[in-house]
Amino acid sequence: MPPARRAWRVARYFVPALDWSAGYSAASFWYDLLAGVTIASLSIPQGISYATLAGIPPVIGLYSCFVPPLVYAVMGSSRNLGVGPVATSSLLVASIVGGKVRASDDQRLYTQLVFTSAFFTGVLQAALGLLRLGILVDFMSRPAITGFMGGTAIVIMLQQLKGFLGMTHFTTKTDIVSVLRYIFHNTHQWQWQSTVLGVCFLIFLVFTEQVRRRRPKLFWVSAMSPLLVVVVGCVFSFLIKGHKHGIPIVGTLKRGINPSSISQLKFQPEYVGVAMKAGFVSGMLALAEGVAVGRSFAAMKNERIDGNKEMVAFGLMNLIGSFTSCYITTGAFSKTAVNYHAGCRTSMSNAVMSVCMALVLVALAPLFRHTPLVALAAIITSSMLGLVKHREIRRLYEVDKADFAVCAAALLGVVFSTMITGLGVAVAISVLRALLHVARPSTSKLGRVSCGSGAGAADDDHTFCDVAQYPGAATAPGILVLQVAGSPVCFANAEYLRERIARWVEDEEKAVAGEDLLYVVLDIGGVTAIDSPGIEMLREVHGELERKGMKMAVTNPRMAVAEKLVLSGLAELVGESWMFLSNGDAVAACRYTLQGSKHGGVPPV
Repeated sequence: MPPARRAWRVARYFVPALDWSAGYSAASFWYDLLAGVTIASLSIPQGISYATLAGIPPVIGLYSCFVPPLVYAVMGSSRNLGVGPVATSSLLVASIVGGKVRASDDQRLYTQLVFTSAFFTGVLQAALGLLRLGILVDFMSRPAITGFMGGTAIVIMLQQLKGFLGMTHFTTKTDIVSVLRYIFHNTHQWQWQSTVLGVCFLIFLVFTEQVRRRRPKLFWVSAMSPLLVVVVGCVFSFLIKGHKHGIPIVGTLKRGINPSSISQLKFQPEYVGVAMKAGFVSGMLALAEGVAVGRSFAAMKNERIDGNKEMVAFGLMNLIGSFTSCYITTGAFSKTAVNYHAGCRTSMSNAVMSVCMALVLVALAPLFRHTPLVALAAIITSSMLGLVKHREIRRLYEVDKADFAVCAAALLGVVFSTMITGLGVAVAISVLRALLHVARPSTSKLGRVSCGSGAGAADDDHTFCDVAQYPGAATAPGILVLQVAGSPVCFANAEYLRERIARWVEDEEKAVAGEDLLYVVLDIGGVTAIDSPGIEMLREVHGELERKGMKMAVTNPRMAVAEKLVLSGLAELVGESWMFLSNGDAVAACRYTLQGSKHGGVPPV
């Protein structure tokens, strides 16, 4: 292949915009234009709200809705994903960075550390994508993410009590006990004006969301409602001078697009540790959330997205964002849902949103200075209500108690301790459960079940199934067929499997008292890999069976497993004539040998 063509293929792989732009039409652009303008209207109030949640100046939330979406429009592989700041990552960054430097003590340094954490997020995500290590994200199982997101949603809603009560100061702790204790110990800060206004805004936002759910075609009602709340709140606060009557406002918003923040990144030894921690932890969570959202909406259109490409795209938009006064961004569920229902065709909708945000920053940003903080609290609270997925949690309890335990551990850990604790416990339980599946693979006794119809079914019309599941399955006298379920046979489970096989043999000998057990057939078709301890275990099993006067047969090994059995000499020890393609062949050979021995000779197999 010519070098130029190879370079073009590489460019098309890493820059998906080169693919969809080739056949892009004017009709597609009008759909993307509508979707882009719609999600821009949602991004304005969300950008300001989530920046406030992260403890950084509100204008940075608007900056983060300008540059990152533009990068994703070029690099992203999803045609539905809407990107921007999200509440979960905002609070997570605030909790980690706030543990080192409080925003109220040194706002400039705090903001610089948030930019630096976005840099490390970008480095991590891009590296995972380039090295194709997306498997690391899979350790954050769906039950863990469900519990973590639900717990985080509860914590975020508790944090919004500051806005609803018009409080000027608030605790930096996030657990429910500390938050409620602080609120009821500082009742002198409560402002009833903010509470009344906030409840009105929240009722309106919840109503518009119900309208969208009942009539999906009216998605624009809920998409525009946050912006309407901000506009009405601004006008109301301006007319009555709300900041003088118990309704705190956002304050000054600078006009102009993103300034450079390269010189503000902090890599000094005393700060780099907390920035890396915030960047890596929030980056992994943002990656899992963004890829999950992208795949969910892609499935609705029978499309597929490349997880590794998405990681590279997320990494670049956070890396470039850290250089242009942005904080961590990812695929946002609310924006993606609006983008999808608005009929987007490509990621051009993100570019349209970016242009709209640029116009807002250049011309309209100062107009939002009178935005009541309680309006932002209402917007955040309404968006969090849907993240507590109580139906899914109930379903987990009914279907799989272990998954429910993972989900509950994450939720309770976040609510009663910290976000890091909740996430860490959930991931630890998920990994432990995966290790237990490897360390304790299932084994089962197989019997023959007829697949034919009628009494005249052919002898070949049979399959071998677990006798515990099919009690009517027929077993051959003197022959025990055992199956090792899908799992690698390795050092972690070799001893366990040896003991299980020995136990099966003992139980079978007791069950067939008066008859000799002469053959043990091991079905290892489900064994995906085997290492040296696993091979040594099979060698020991073969030796134990021989000492008891039994013969071991092996059926259906995979190519990689068969090669190792040959190279290790185990295949020669067992005998190549006792390696079979199927359980039926093995049982037939055992019967044939058994019949030959009864007649005084052992026919060749």
